Amino acid sequence: MIRFFAIIWLAWLMTVPVKAVEPDEILKDPVLEARARKISVDLRCLVCQNQSIDDSNAPLARDLRILVRERLTKGDSDAQVIDFLVARYGEFVLLRPRFAPHTMILWFSAPVLFLISIFVIFTAHRRRSAEVAAAPVKALSAKEKRALKKLLRRG
Repeated sequence: MIRFFAIIWLAWLMTVPVKAVEPDEILKDPVLEARARKISVDLRCLVCQNQSIDDSNAPLARDLRILVRERLTKGDSDAQVIDFLVARYGEFVLLRPRFAPHTMILWFSAPVLFLISIFVIFTAHRRRSAEVAAAPVKALSAKEKRALKKLLRRG
């Protein structure tokens, strides 16, 4: 039993995300390092695309992590660092796009498509129900009635 739980625990450990920040990147000031980590979690690796630069081992992600730390040590605020990276790489660098007029389609397309699909399913179901209800009921023939009685007597 202990072996079983040990295997489960080891399997769980393998699923825990490993941060890609290397020791030579870490800032000596823990406050600045915490800010750098907070920023880098929200930035997309432009190579891996659905990974943050904090999780990615790609060389470009490393360069971006170093750039974030350089900007912070120069005295930039978190917003200034993010704005600098957006100006340089575009809004694609953000894992969560900003809520702005030019990103409205990203924010509203999924809910709108969901509502449209619910409407289509509901309409198709009502149409199908109406067709079934309107279908004429065919009476059983004499032969079918005898076969049905025979089946019912057996049961």
